[in-house]
Amino acid sequence: MRSALPVLLATALLAWVACSRDKAAVAILAPPVMVAPVEAQRIEDHIEATGQLLAHAEAQVASQVQGQVTRIVKDESAAVAEGDVVLEIDPERRELELRNARAALNESEAMLGASQRELERAQKLHDEGVASNAKLDAAQTALRQARSRREAAEAQLGMMERSLRDASVRAPFAGLVARRYVSAGEFVAPGAKLFDLVALDPIEVEFHLPERDSSRIRIGAPVDVRVAPYPDESFHAEVTLISPTIDPATRTLRVKGAMHNPDGRLRPGLFANADLGIAVREQVPMIPAEAVLQRADGSVAFRLADGGHVERRVIKLGAFHEGRVEVAEGLAVGDLVVVRGQDQLADGSAVSIRDAEGAKASAGAASLPEKTAEARAAGPTPQ
Repeated sequence: MRSALPVLLATALLAWVACSRDKAAVAILAPPVMVAPVEAQRIEDHIEATGQLLAHAEAQVASQVQGQVTRIVKDESAAVAEGDVVLEIDPERRELELRNARAALNESEAMLGASQRELERAQKLHDEGVASNAKLDAAQTALRQARSRREAAEAQLGMMERSLRDASVRAPFAGLVARRYVSAGEFVAPGAKLFDLVALDPIEVEFHLPERDSSRIRIGAPVDVRVAPYPDESFHAEVTLISPTIDPATRTLRVKGAMHNPDGRLRPGLFANADLGIAVREQVPMIPAEAVLQRADGSVAFRLADGGHVERRVIKLGAFHEGRVEVAEGLAVGDLVVVRGQDQLADGSAVSIRDAEGAKASAGAASLPEKTAEARAAGPTPQ
């Protein structure tokens, strides 16, 4: 028995050494990490967008008639009311053509009256057996021709009246003459550009919202607009148009707003910053921004799974708020994510959970230390 005791002691010592080596190997294979929960928070989103100012109405007015520009009534930058004459294209010639058309109509009406009387005589003679059927048919045909000539003369008179109206080119809406393309004495053909007309009061602002904010906008919603020429001034607008579709190329929603511009300070083409105010959302899943890694396949976080292993999750991010980021897809409230030590992890890696002091901790007790405002404002960790 005494000879067997040293053997037993040696065996126990070897087993203890092997066990220690196994534990050391496991410690090496399970790197230390810190975890934090996915928390449901109430956040306030400040919805902002960029866009540009547009004229409420804009038209390039072209000539409807052929002729010489005889008078410029309203020059460039002049304000006009709806229906005001801007320029004239030889209205005197149109008046002469109109008088000629009226004379032609009077002549056709006289011929129509004569044809009606001739038909009445032919009908009477035919009834008395004096006139032949051929003579009666000829009188009826002459009456139909006279009626057709009168209709043609009426149509020609209508065209001349329209031509005289078109000779005085009028503003289709109230606005400003932005640009003139012709001068007095110039000969123009139908379709030639004459001038540009714009309406600046009200003026419109057009911008695009990301699809995640498309449900937060409505007709009549207030919008504060800022432009570079007046950096210290905010202009009030109201939403007047919301596109019924999302642009498939940019995944954005087109929105228009209108605002008063009585003094014309706001001009089409100006770059605009649109502020739609605050939108409050409840129960938004949020994680610390440092839990997010940027990989080739997108934003990635490591979720702590059962058995001390982690799962690699590709997540969709939302709004950033005080050093935390919204998880739109990929994680659920209550999940634990790795916030420290995840740089070298892979899907399925075993981990050792540590607390803020570096001591070993359970999953429920592990958490981040208090962070400074600067750290909370930081974005996701680029990799």
